[in-house]
Amino acid sequence: MDVVYVELVCDEEPNRVVLTDPGPHVLEVVKVIRRRTGLSLWHSKLLLGQVPATVLEDVPSDLAEATADELRAAGAAVEVQH
Repeated sequence: MDVVYVELVCDEEPNRVVLTDPGPHVLEVVKVIRRRTGLSLWHSKLLLGQVPATVLEDVPSDLAEATADELRAAGAAVEVQH
């Protein structure tokens, strides 16, 4: 039995979602962070005190953009860094 090694190459660079300002609706932003990251409510709220804070790192662009859009809809200021 021959063993074949395959190297996967991604054309897409990893992306980061960075929260720059939680905005006026902090609770809504915390809920989005919790839903998107799996962090507890406590840890999600702690991120808000550390802005600019990386919410997601090394994720595909579609996930990064969807998360950023959801955070913006909650009133936060967000950057997607490529």
